[in-house]
Amino acid sequence: MVAAVALAASAHALAQNAICYNCPPEWADWATQIKAIKDKTGVTVPPDNKNSGQSLSQIIAEKASPVADFTYVGVTFGIEAKKNEVVTPYKPAGWNDIPGDLKDPDGYWFTIHSGTMGLMVNVDALKGKPVPRSWQDLLKPEYKGLIGYLDPASAFVGYVGAVAVNQALGGTLDNFTPGISYFKALQKNQPIVPKQTSYARLLSGEIPILFGYDFDAYRAKYKDKANVAFVIPSEGTVTVPYVVSLVKNGPNPANAKKVLDFLLSNEGQAIWANAYLRPVRASAISKEAQSRFLPAAEYARAKPVDYGKMAEVQRKFSERYQAELR
Repeated sequence: MVAAVALAASAHALAQNAICYNCPPEWADWATQIKAIKDKTGVTVPPDNKNSGQSLSQIIAEKASPVADFTYVGVTFGIEAKKNEVVTPYKPAGWNDIPGDLKDPDGYWFTIHSGTMGLMVNVDALKGKPVPRSWQDLLKPEYKGLIGYLDPASAFVGYVGAVAVNQALGGTLDNFTPGISYFKALQKNQPIVPKQTSYARLLSGEIPILFGYDFDAYRAKYKDKANVAFVIPSEGTVTVPYVVSLVKNGPNPANAKKVLDFLLSNEGQAIWANAYLRPVRASAISKEAQSRFLPAAEYARAKPVDYGKMAEVQRKFSERYQAELR
């Protein structure tokens, strides 16, 4: 009898789960978001430290017997997930508040927040060296061993960094030669190239200069009280959305839908805003959070990019990067 009750309790607990691929507690303040989801919906979202590429690869591998209920990825991976028929349409509460260019028209993916690519700099870890102000500055010998970026062939943030550099230096989504040439030149400074989010390594000073998003730099400065600066390189950069999708035939679709609804709710969006992300519903940004962003004139250097085209050429870029830089 006791065993039966325990088994029933275990099954009930499992039934209240929604498995996410790529919800790292150290990234974009998912830790706070996961806690709020549990408090407000009763659904437990176990943390998951995959990156976007790893998440999509695993969902595809598990297509016949899905494990995940939803996934959070960079927009190009959301587009690819739809093409691979591993996600299913869902239009959450708040759907009409999402701008048309930030969602799949049928609901296969939709944006929850965006980020602007730049340089996160642990000023103290530079030990007196000047804060770099451009992509080209990073090629200077004084920054040898001080630079990190996530693997552009695997992590979405790494790919965004490559797109930003390439576009800033005169390339296009049809011509990645400027970007590839830049990363080849950067090898002389022995960059650190991890696959997973490296926020903690930036805070500790292990990686003093990290290609990353504005929201993580602001979080480091204002929440973790680190002497971290965010630099939008003088040559320019890009702003990109992060999206969520419901996994096709996932084991807990009802729970996953509750989570996706919450992510677009006033409270869910405010959590992103208070973590210095730009929520897709702009009304969620408080004046306090807005005041901590760099001036609009700085953000004017963030240029638009065709997300569909960015997704289309991602594999080709990845193959070239691996062939020429590994």
